[in-house]
Amino acid sequence: MQAQSLLQWSDPVKEFIGFLALFLGAGPIGFRYFALRRWRIETDRAFYDDAARRAAGMGLLGIVLSLVMVSIELPGLAARKHLAVTAFATSDPATMLELGFLILALIGFLLAASRIKAGWPLAAIGVVAGALRVAFLGQWSKLVNPIHSLAAGLWLGTLLVLVVAGLSALLRHEPTRARRGAIAADMVNGFSPLALTMGGIVVIFGLITAWRHLHVLSNLWSTPYGYALIVKLVFVALVFSLGAWNWRRQRPTLGTEPAAIAIRRSSIAELTIATIVLVVTAILISLPAPKA
Repeated sequence: MQAQSLLQWSDPVKEFIGFLALFLGAGPIGFRYFALRRWRIETDRAFYDDAARRAAGMGLLGIVLSLVMVSIELPGLAARKHLAVTAFATSDPATMLELGFLILALIGFLLAASRIKAGWPLAAIGVVAGALRVAFLGQWSKLVNPIHSLAAGLWLGTLLVLVVAGLSALLRHEPTRARRGAIAADMVNGFSPLALTMGGIVVIFGLITAWRHLHVLSNLWSTPYGYALIVKLVFVALVFSLGAWNWRRQRPTLGTEPAAIAIRRSSIAELTIATIVLVVTAILISLPAPKA
């Protein structure tokens, strides 16, 4: 008899795409309300408006990706309840909330991409409330994972948007050539408090999640789940180390174009390792958790 596989590889792929969708959805919110909130002089306004529009486009991509993933999963969920897809989607409270907030975020990002400022609050409500939707159902004990994921999305997702829609675009934007260093410093300094706060939340709720699944410490080094968790922790430590380097060493040097180039380069390295963390996490949560 052939041994049963610990996981179906389609599961980690789905989980990774789900993470990517969340990060693309949450990142623009953090970027708009933190990295772009410090612009000082009117001549920089055109760049900031363009950066916000690019961020909204990335948010749109994340929400569309989320909607695609929901549409793929709906038939299976409906089949378990012996209902048609439409009947299930319009009767299941959790699915109705998820779809409702995704549509709200979609509308918000569409408006924001059209330079309509009212779109950003709608997008923020859709993304944040959508990620924490179990709270609206009174399922408080199920909030640990959503808070952990949302905090990671607001931290690393915002860093992704900062690099793509902020720093990379800034270094190609000719009208702001003389002020590139100052603008980069403003964006990074605006992002830093968010990164520090969300990083702390990621650690706290990540530890709670790990303990809930491990049950006993010995499962960390005696089960496949534990092995995967160790690998994840190693790469998480690398991400935090690079983040600390950017905050303590790179950020204080900002103010010139070479410094902006340097922090962009180190941020790309941080995002590369963060991608590995997401891959390992997708595998981790697809593995069976150790028994108590």
